Amino acid sequence: MVHLTASVVVAIYVVMLFVATWWAQRLPGSGGGLVGYLLAGRQLPVSVTAAMLAGLAVGGASTVGVAEQAYQSGFSAGWYNAAWAAGAFVMALVFARRYRRLETTTVTEILERHYGASARVLGVVGQIGLQIVVTSLQYVAGGAVLSSLMPGVFSFHAGMITTAVVFIAITLVGGFWAAGLTNVINVIVIYVGIGLGVVMTLGRVGGLGALRAALPARHPGFDLLGVGAGQIAAWFLVMITTVVSMQSVVQISFAARDERTARAGFLWGALLILPVGFLSALIGMAAVVLHPGIVPAEALPKTVLDLNPLIAGIVLSGLWAADVSTASALLIGSATLVSGDLIKRFLAPELGPRGERLACRVVVAAVGALTFLLALTVSGILKMLLAGLTLSTAYALIVVMTFFCPSLCRRSSATWTLAATMISLAAWFAFPVVRVFPHPIYLTWFVSLVVFAVVAFTDRRLITDARPPAATCVPRCETV
Repeated sequence: MVHLTASVVVAIYVVMLFVATWWAQRLPGSGGGLVGYLLAGRQLPVSVTAAMLAGLAVGGASTVGVAEQAYQSGFSAGWYNAAWAAGAFVMALVFARRYRRLETTTVTEILERHYGASARVLGVVGQIGLQIVVTSLQYVAGGAVLSSLMPGVFSFHAGMITTAVVFIAITLVGGFWAAGLTNVINVIVIYVGIGLGVVMTLGRVGGLGALRAALPARHPGFDLLGVGAGQIAAWFLVMITTVVSMQSVVQISFAARDERTARAGFLWGALLILPVGFLSALIGMAAVVLHPGIVPAEALPKTVLDLNPLIAGIVLSGLWAADVSTASALLIGSATLVSGDLIKRFLAPELGPRGERLACRVVVAAVGALTFLLALTVSGILKMLLAGLTLSTAYALIVVMTFFCPSLCRRSSATWTLAATMISLAAWFAFPVVRVFPHPIYLTWFVSLVVFAVVAFTDRRLITDARPPAATCVPRCETV
């Protein structure tokens, strides 16, 4: 009964997504070439901007991954989403309006404007690599959700394939507008699902007080530092770094209707992101009482299976919506990088609107297939995700310095900083002796800062649009 009801609920949810995708093709700005397909014609209102951001942030790591962490480390696992929200607040208050003002399509296009074509190409390689890793994890989380909650219907691989087909089809047909509209649905489904899951699960254990009393003595419980202050600090550093520089996030500001819309969308998006991690953590903690001794990754799925079949189906749809929403935004970001920064810039600059749209769709299909193949080889959702995101440190540093302190930027700053950061992250995984820091984010920030500083003193060529050095670099920020 649980599996049948859940299947019906999920089927209704998928139909809603494809109806929204069909409708997206009728909206202003959806026609045309690359800008229409991959940036919604720069017509996103505040509501869709916020939903797109929240849908991107709240994925498998923010739900299944946080519940897994909470099974071991308690309520403090929810700080992962709080870190995401902090990054969105920083983006809203400092960067969103500046990005929108540039009328560009990619972060790496900004690099070429100031640092040359080599910086753009290297930047594309790093950004695509970063986003492909994160995208592949959504297949894993989606497959885990469907196979755990409907084992009679989906195997793990069948769940991954279903997840892939849904979000690739949405993106392929409707582009950015479709991803935005479906994320409005996804965010609603996520909150309804997770909210019902928390209420019903806490009811089963007798409420928050009873949950606190029933937890094992050694379990961190509601200790806000249970996961470790260093880990929490790393989450905040990783997520703030990522949000201000990762293509799929920054692209949302590029697609907003105007500067005010971009800022407001990120502020509202941050508020939507904040609670989900702590709600998922409560379910993970309840699993300690309801299902002691299980594999931590099963904390959320097993707990949901105990609920009323209809509620379980809604919660399942919410968890799966989190994966689909994140994957759609990431796929759009990767397609924009390949289509705009490689095909349109270097291979076919004379491509017309129809050719651009066809190229974008081919890239969406190709990147979707590649990320699915990678997904077959990965494990450890939250750990793998955080490691991949550390690559964004170089981009964040370059963006901050270009916007606020151009007098210290040199023509080779971006190329050398990006290359050194990529090499240091590869070394972290290849050679244990390199792991002198508790988390790779500290290593990549250290390397990025050192290399950027060395280049500033050794290369005397100022970046394009940079003025001669002055006593302070802050006053010139508004002129960049």
